[in-house]
Amino acid sequence: MWIFFSTLFLFFFTIITTFLAILTASTSQALHPDELNALGEIATTLGIKRLNLSDGDPCFSRTLNIGGVVSDEMNNTIACDCSLNNNMTCHITELILNSISLSGKLPPELAKLQYLHNINLVRNYLSGTIPVEWASMPYITSITLSANNLSGPLPTWLQNFKNLKILGIEGNQFSGTIPDELGNLTNLTKLHLASNKFIGRLPVTLARLVNLEEFWISDNNFNGTIPGYIGTWSRLQKLFLHASGLKGPLPEAVARLENLVDLILRNVGLSGSVPSYIWNMSKLNRLLLPCAGPTNCSKYQRSLHINCGGGTVQIKNSSGKITYQADNSTTDAATNHHLENWGISNTGDFTDDTSHDDTYIISTNLTPSGDYPDLFKTARRSPLSLVYYAFCLENGAYNVKLHFAEIQFLDEELNSRLGRRIFDVYVQGELFLRDFNIKEEANGTLKPVVKEAKAVNVTDHTLEIRLYWAGKGTVLFPKRGNYGPLISAISLCHSKNTSPMPSLKKNCGVEKTKYNTNYPLIFGVTGALVAIILLALGLYAQKRCRGDTNMRERDLRAQCLQTVWFTWRQLQAATNNFDQANKLGEGGFGSVFKGELTDGTIVAVKQLSSKSRQGNREFVNEIGMISGLNHSNLVKLYGCCVEKNQLLLVYEYMENNSLALVLSEKSSPKLDWAARKKISVGIARGLEFLHEGSMIKMVHRDIKTTNVLLDADLNAKISDFGLARLREEEHTQITTKIAGTMGYMAPEYVLWGQLTEKADVYSFGVVAMEIVSGKSNAKPRGSADHVSLINWALMLQQKGDILEIVDPTLEGDFNKKEAVRMINVALVCTNLSPSLRPTMSEVVQMLEGVIEIAQVMSDPGLYGDDWSMSKLKDNDTHGSSSMSGVTDQTTVTMKFSVSGSDLYPESVISNSTVEFPSSSV
Repeated sequence: MWIFFSTLFLFFFTIITTFLAILTASTSQALHPDELNALGEIATTLGIKRLNLSDGDPCFSRTLNIGGVVSDEMNNTIACDCSLNNNMTCHITELILNSISLSGKLPPELAKLQYLHNINLVRNYLSGTIPVEWASMPYITSITLSANNLSGPLPTWLQNFKNLKILGIEGNQFSGTIPDELGNLTNLTKLHLASNKFIGRLPVTLARLVNLEEFWISDNNFNGTIPGYIGTWSRLQKLFLHASGLKGPLPEAVARLENLVDLILRNVGLSGSVPSYIWNMSKLNRLLLPCAGPTNCSKYQRSLHINCGGGTVQIKNSSGKITYQADNSTTDAATNHHLENWGISNTGDFTDDTSHDDTYIISTNLTPSGDYPDLFKTARRSPLSLVYYAFCLENGAYNVKLHFAEIQFLDEELNSRLGRRIFDVYVQGELFLRDFNIKEEANGTLKPVVKEAKAVNVTDHTLEIRLYWAGKGTVLFPKRGNYGPLISAISLCHSKNTSPMPSLKKNCGVEKTKYNTNYPLIFGVTGALVAIILLALGLYAQKRCRGDTNMRERDLRAQCLQTVWFTWRQLQAATNNFDQANKLGEGGFGSVFKGELTDGTIVAVKQLSSKSRQGNREFVNEIGMISGLNHSNLVKLYGCCVEKNQLLLVYEYMENNSLALVLSEKSSPKLDWAARKKISVGIARGLEFLHEGSMIKMVHRDIKTTNVLLDADLNAKISDFGLARLREEEHTQITTKIAGTMGYMAPEYVLWGQLTEKADVYSFGVVAMEIVSGKSNAKPRGSADHVSLINWALMLQQKGDILEIVDPTLEGDFNKKEAVRMINVALVCTNLSPSLRPTMSEVVQMLEGVIEIAQVMSDPGLYGDDWSMSKLKDNDTHGSSSMSGVTDQTTVTMKFSVSGSDLYPESVISNSTVEFPSSSV
């Protein structure tokens, strides 16, 4: 018996002891005081005005006590880990603050929460950039900042988050190119970059993200084609590429994505038929291809008017009447409805609407204000996404007007005053209106507001307007189900139909009425026409008297250049009347001056000589090439000036001048190894864009260190495309005018004028070797003991001492593996055979270690005299045949355009016109 009672006693004693221990632990556990203080700082930066930290420990309430904000535990959550310090101290591991209208900035103070794993601040109004202080947080696995107003470039230090699995920043204002370093986040499973302002090509380093399950890049301004490495992401489930700027075709490698569930390709520029393998992808659940619309169009229209959610409405004005087509068909949760020349697609269901108000058309018995109230008495709404398609349009530019009025959240109804409808609007896949609030824009309800998107480009006879709810605004109040986009009417018109004088234009959809003759208007228009004719005759007479300057202006405007035109006075003031103190250098085309525009922008003004032999056509050529090119590794052309017999170009100012000057050791900053690698990759990316990424394919022809400029952060940018030639459809060009600089030109270009992009590859190889060695490959004038850098490197390679070529000023502080790689890339690029040189896209991947470097050896003896090339002639059958008509007594003169158009010309490297006797060629 005593055994029984003893056992029973021990049992109860154990239970009581355990209970007391748990009770003691729970009452003694508390959030670390430093983190508690940090929460207050974080709240202030986020814009939280009323935070109560005295009402219980946030780790146990699992929420922040934010007064006056409607929220639930799904959008206001704190999670903690209380297992540390013998279960005595808690640390915050998750911070989730969704859809609570935060209007501050991203708090640097989050870095004080060193145990944080998950940052979730989506659907707010936060601005600013991602704080660099976050780089010190060691345990971050998820960052989601979607649907805010964040801006700036994507920071390279994100690569510090080695454990990061989710990066969601869609629906913001981020800009610039995607940094190469993003490819180091190899644990990423979700990468959401959609609806930002990113540009450039997708970096090849993204090929390393083999664990990706979701990749969203839609609604950006990328360029280039869809990269084939996407096919290596075997775990990929969702791929959203629509309106990203990327173009087709869809790589065949996509067929290997067996786990793909969602594939969205609208507005990607696919041509031809859909690849057959798409239909064999067994798990594919959602496939959105470019909307084809009607297969046959009897005619192409130039205008369209829709009364969204209502019947046919006619709007009358002094010019006639416009008929808005009816759009009153009922729709369900998922509808795709086509009419003759337009269609509608609705996505989503009011699943949380407890009143079962699932109608997608709303109306009001009240009369909206404005001139055309009938257009605003009805509207079509959607819980998530509402898309209108216009088909059978004549291609060209269109002005699109979207008509809105808030007729649901009415000021007259007390409980509706707090209702907020916030959504985004996309036109042709590009974000047109962000966080659009009808009531705020119109300053009240039942008040019309019209938003116009001008010059919307239509290239495939189809125009798309998409209204999308991103989760902001009213969700619960005044009642569930009232959120989502809403629109009252749509009108679009070909831009050529517009005119300042209504009676002269082809009115946009106007039907002429029978009795609308307006004699005063007719007389006024007639008088205006006479005035215009007289003005035109006067301008023509004046034009006949104007000289070379006007001819240049005609040439430029004929190219329809999208560039800023500066006046002579603007640039005169910016450069302090072209003061010599602001002079950056002198070149064959003229001088370059530093200037400051009235808004504080620092620029470089190239003053081209009006006496230059290149003259008008070279100027037109240079402007034509540069104005259409936009890349982070190309010097940006802001605009030009053609006035007072002057030709001027206005470029972005580069704080660190040219690469040649920095390498010459005559200025600071000094380049460490990381900077040299960064510069090499930047030059390669710029050339890759010129050769493969831009709509206008071109060969630079004069890549050298004086034509590589460095900004304040030592980012490399290629300058001077004035001597570039369009490649267009040809793969080779034979030219009798050799433009380039000795020491950098490819041998096939020097000897036979054979110009391809491989000539730039050769020049890049020379520049890369200069970056590694810190020495110039250009032969100083009058020097007899010049040694080619390439020849020197080949000899060192044969001896096994290749690293001896590395700049001794680095004092051994460099990455030896990267140095060997860069040297080998330079040697491959300078192979004597153009066919054995890589493309610049391959060069980029080689420099980044994505692909292996082809081991192609050359005979260093062929480079023994970099200037005579006699051995090259003896070793090339093409050379002997093409030069067979030249005798030893004949002198062949080759004119080289040398540093004539350097943006920042420097005297540290001297180049000149060179004459070769035929025996040395």
